[in-house]
Amino acid sequence: MSNPKLSFACELEPEPLQAVLSEAVIAGLVSLQASVCLGILDLSAERAAAVRRLNAVGVPVVAWLLLPKEQGYWFNAENSGYALDRYDAFRTWTAQEGLRWSGVGLDIEPDIRDLTNLMQSRGRMIPRLVPRLFHVRKMRQARTAYRALVALIHADGYPVESYQFPLIADERHAGSTVLQRLAGVVDVKVDREVWMLYTSFLRPYGAGMLASYAPEAQVIGLGVTGSGVVEPGLSAPAPLSWDEFARDLRLAWMWCEDLFIFSLEGCVQQGFLERLQHFTWDLPMMVPEAGKTRADAWRGTLQSGLWLVQRLPIILAGIAAGMLAWKGAQRLRRNK
Repeated sequence: MSNPKLSFACELEPEPLQAVLSEAVIAGLVSLQASVCLGILDLSAERAAAVRRLNAVGVPVVAWLLLPKEQGYWFNAENSGYALDRYDAFRTWTAQEGLRWSGVGLDIEPDIRDLTNLMQSRGRMIPRLVPRLFHVRKMRQARTAYRALVALIHADGYPVESYQFPLIADERHAGSTVLQRLAGVVDVKVDREVWMLYTSFLRPYGAGMLASYAPEAQVIGLGVTGSGVVEPGLSAPAPLSWDEFARDLRLAWMWCEDLFIFSLEGCVQQGFLERLQHFTWDLPMMVPEAGKTRADAWRGTLQSGLWLVQRLPIILAGIAAGMLAWKGAQRLRRNK
């Protein structure tokens, strides 16, 4: 079994981006035959220069498209128009700067402002989410818009990848769009789908959740090793330690040979990139069976709940129709 394909996400402003892409780091990426998924926070000359440095040594670069925070930052059902405009501006910038990309990435997540409000004032935010359960038409329109965007990117010759929370798998199993409507995320078919199985956010159940979702994943996203966007007033969980990171790498590799790591800058800061040069992938690894069983059971309950809520209007209509029929039959018997 060959070593996995590695791709590193990098989400930095221009100045720290230039700093992290040192000659040693670029040489490390070349040695690992790794690719970089570069967050397009801006369309600056400095970011273009960083891309050209990677292009020059043959490191594949995926353009991870992002929006200004006032437009939601990540792509979702509310900002598909902004997403299309962003790609159009990206195409112009790419042509002007003479940049080469191995693909284009769409980050499908809730509006960053919704997440901030949810964390800061959960009690006030939750009632605002409930009306979204009725946004069926809006979700259809968003899916149509993002399908058009994927088709446009394909027409320009780029493969498309997306970054999704793994709960999308449970929605698909249940034939549901409940979570998508609540969170505003969109299920879009792409060439390469990364499930963000970041165990740093799932402690102490991370390994079990990873083992539960990994067998179904096309690409497994691991992290967080450090960095990432954090809104003022919010705190992020501690980044993965080397032992946690090594565990996740070996565990994910049991099912998948395409691994996405968030983030490059975190790996550089903690010395992980250097340690990966001599990493022993095939050490014996025990699947966390107890944690996986717990996660599988939780997912089964979630899928049952999603199935029920998705079909609740039909179920209620059926119950109402049954009651009316029963009352009608009772009246008919009394009349006879």
